[in-house]
Amino acid sequence: MKRIRLTVAYDGTGYHGWQIQDNAVTVEEVLAKALFALLGKSVELIGASRTDAGVHALGNVAVFDTETRIPPEKIAIALNRFLPEDIRVLKSEETPFDFHPRYCDSEKTYEYRIVNTPIQIPLLQRYSHHVYHDLNVSDMQRAAKMLMGTHDFSAFCSAGSQVKSKVRTIYELDIRQNPIVSVNGGREIVLRVRGNGFLYNMVRIIAGTLIEVGIGRRSADSVEEAVRTGERSKAGPTAPAQGLVLVGIEYR
Repeated sequence: MKRIRLTVAYDGTGYHGWQIQDNAVTVEEVLAKALFALLGKSVELIGASRTDAGVHALGNVAVFDTETRIPPEKIAIALNRFLPEDIRVLKSEETPFDFHPRYCDSEKTYEYRIVNTPIQIPLLQRYSHHVYHDLNVSDMQRAAKMLMGTHDFSAFCSAGSQVKSKVRTIYELDIRQNPIVSVNGGREIVLRVRGNGFLYNMVRIIAGTLIEVGIGRRSADSVEEAVRTGERSKAGPTAPAQGLVLVGIEYR
């Protein structure tokens, strides 16, 4: 028996998130069926991040235990034969039995992409959120600094979260912009956030809040008030799922 660690990338557009559900197709379900087809038996698949419906991933992590004779590093290639084109196992490797993708200390990195153009560009809409208002990136960067460090992020968590503690640490929250080649001009704005864990919809609420700061609907100082009070009403809306990508997970 050995434990196999998978690094999984997927386009989340056609899936109702990662976790298996009764009446919807999910990434975990499709991956589990592919493993059954490859191994000839069911395995328990444990994922690191239960991404929401429509959220994408470049480096989610999952593990399973198996007695297969297929070399660990070859499982990725073999497994991809049974997967649709919008899900790919990028790497497979043997890992210790005490490695658990959700409970081992880790740092997660997400990116949220905003296309800031007068008119939406169809080729970009699948993996970004379109905002036609001109965004003040300097104000967004100033507000982002107030989220750095260790805080209670209750104001940046959707209802339904069942975690005991809402204290998390953000190590990096960077906002960069790149020009877009278009007759109307415009730019892509990327929010990159790295932390020791994230609450339900936390990154999307951070993105929605910073977008409102950029538009001028709220002040940068209001972000500090949201952190201090912990009131959900003090933060911005939950930004749409398609702009969010789980870039990767690093384990300590």
